[in-house]
Amino acid sequence: MSAPHRTFSTEVERSPLPVLLDLWAPWCGPCRMMAPVLDELAAESAGRVRVAKLNVDENPMTAARFNVRSIPTLLVLEGGREIDRIVGAQPKSEIARRLDGVVA
Repeated sequence: MSAPHRTFSTEVERSPLPVLLDLWAPWCGPCRMMAPVLDELAAESAGRVRVAKLNVDENPMTAARFNVRSIPTLLVLEGGREIDRIVGAQPKSEIARRLDGVVA
């Protein structure tokens, strides 16, 4: 088992908190635009939601497992299962609203 997969398994699939997983790539402009928004959300939702990043170029099998066709894609996962998907760059308010529906 590769190190990234162990990390994904530990950090995401076994997380006691819901996980907002950012699927991105360094060459993706909209992904880079979303990074500061996700950093803010991570700080604001600490203790309620874990925010994680997955580089799709470095982890193509994990991206394929979730059938990710375009980036940025944000997956909301609980117990490793997808419960919501946000595709494309979205405003912070929309991402926060969708997270509130999960964490409420």
